[in-house]
Amino acid sequence: MSLRGLSCIFPVPDILKTKDYYVNKLGFRSIDYLESTQPHVCLYKDDAEIILLISKCDVIPNHILYGYGYDAYLYTDKQEELEKEFIKNDVKFITHLNITDYQNKEFVIEDIDGRRLAFGLKIK
Repeated sequence: MSLRGLSCIFPVPDILKTKDYYVNKLGFRSIDYLESTQPHVCLYKDDAEIILLISKCDVIPNHILYGYGYDAYLYTDKQEELEKEFIKNDVKFITHLNITDYQNKEFVIEDIDGRRLAFGLKIK
């Protein structure tokens, strides 16, 4: 037996607004399950999946709740390509592409709900 993947679960205040941001700004595709018992939207970009849920309370991103940290870390070896795409789409950057002190090549963006997403990979 082995783990085959992981999906981030993001409760959001406005599921349609957040879905629109991820589709139009970040290039994800979406599949809506809004009529299901547990309404949600699945977002896909390559092999990454983010699931949006309708939040019944305030959403507090990790960097506010804990003083630092990301809400998701998405692994890619195409950081330059993604960074250019996101710049073109006027995405808010926290840090542009750099080498971290923990030896990852990464950049960090902030989504429409204040969540911080890192896109990077360990330098070999």
